[in-house]
Amino acid sequence: MKFTVASSEIQKVLSKIIGVVPAKSTLPILENILFELKKNTLRLMATDLEVSMAATVEVKGSEDGSITIPAKRLMETIRALSDVNIVFTADLASNKVKMITENGEYTLLGESGEEFPTVPQFKGEDRIVLDGSMLRRVISRTNFSVSTDELRPAMTGVLFQAQPQGIRAVATDGHRLVRFSVKGVKQAQLRRDIIIPAKALNLAVRTAEEAESTILVDTTHVQFLFGTTTLTSRLIEEHYPNYESVIPLDNTKIVTVNRETLLASVRRVALYSSTTTHQIRFSIKGNEMRIAAEDLDFGGEAREKVACKYSGDEIEIGFNSLYVIDMLSHMDADEISFKLSTPVRAAIMTPATQKENEDLLMLVMPVRLNV
Repeated sequence: MKFTVASSEIQKVLSKIIGVVPAKSTLPILENILFELKKNTLRLMATDLEVSMAATVEVKGSEDGSITIPAKRLMETIRALSDVNIVFTADLASNKVKMITENGEYTLLGESGEEFPTVPQFKGEDRIVLDGSMLRRVISRTNFSVSTDELRPAMTGVLFQAQPQGIRAVATDGHRLVRFSVKGVKQAQLRRDIIIPAKALNLAVRTAEEAESTILVDTTHVQFLFGTTTLTSRLIEEHYPNYESVIPLDNTKIVTVNRETLLASVRRVALYSSTTTHQIRFSIKGNEMRIAAEDLDFGGEAREKVACKYSGDEIEIGFNSLYVIDMLSHMDADEISFKLSTPVRAAIMTPATQKENEDLLMLVMPVRLNV
């Protein structure tokens, strides 16, 4: 196998798919990237057996073939090069790969391309077509709040549901929940609920282009099409919790506050919270929100006040500051509304004014306040 390519071009493709490669695997070949050359088209593929990613790049091909190359050393070498042309040659008998530039020669030992796991043939039954910017928005609004608890596999991904003229995405880890609905989707043919793993969505948000992105779904897998890049992932085949049952409908105490002001205040005060509980206290009365934290182990404490709009009875409620910071960071509204009920009931956070064709709701469970 032999071809010539600019280092900048091969680096662009590698940077897209390198995130799929596991750092350590019981199947060592998964730590490699498959190179397949047909005439002047080079196809690169990586997989961890759950998520697979493939991308193509145009090269000057001389001899067709396929081989797998260690991903980490390959990427580090390409990244360290200046923008030069590289001649790749692979001896398919010995699996030795040489990268030759004007000033250097680098040799790696690969493995046969025939040993690389094959990706199942994909037959998309349902289809969603979104602008790349909207796809990134849907993922970034939800993926941060998925669970990392492998004992609750359904919650380690984002639930996607069909909606009239749109889709809904939901994520929760049991302490917080995000529900994000968008309308005006160009095409949303989804006949059943699906759960997409967080890893696949993280890769999708990094790869999505400004142009249209197509999502195809079959019985067991989902596939994202981004121009010359394809991302395929196994779906999480579990039953998603009934999230609607935990969203309170009678939170009548509504506080409106500037998002950036509140976020900055919480970040500062949280520095003085317990490193175990990360607890902060909100005390809301009139048009003032007081934010406080104390670390009983080390004696530190902090207090700030923020202007707000509120006309209900005084309320004091505690939260995990990490969750509040995460949620405020993943909103882009100028003002947000806290909808509260009692100190032990879930709080709802929404933009004070929803964007056109969007409906974003975030829920966070309170923590019991120290006396």
